[in-house]
Amino acid sequence: MRLILRVAGIALLALAGLYVGDYLSARYRIPANRQILGSVQVRTLWAVRMKNGRFEYSLGDTETQICVRSLFPQLGYTPCWYLSRHATRRIEVSRAGADVVLAATH
Repeated sequence: MRLILRVAGIALLALAGLYVGDYLSARYRIPANRQILGSVQVRTLWAVRMKNGRFEYSLGDTETQICVRSLFPQLGYTPCWYLSRHATRRIEVSRAGADVVLAATH
């Protein structure tokens, strides 16, 4: 039991150190010649729920989203590696009585 706690503590410290290093790298531009921010084209896909329960899909506009080149979300931006793998944003629109409910998912 002690060994498991010790390994978990070391893993937690390593993860915290990785996050702090990632933050310092993004915040202070280490190394100096690297670009911190990038951009990814994100497509919008509207999913409209029909009366019979099925969805009708229509393509929306393509947007350019700013992202950060790091492992974790930093400086208020999503990491570029994550955003490039989730380049389609699905927005679900369903009708509940007279109200329209929007649910955005990546």
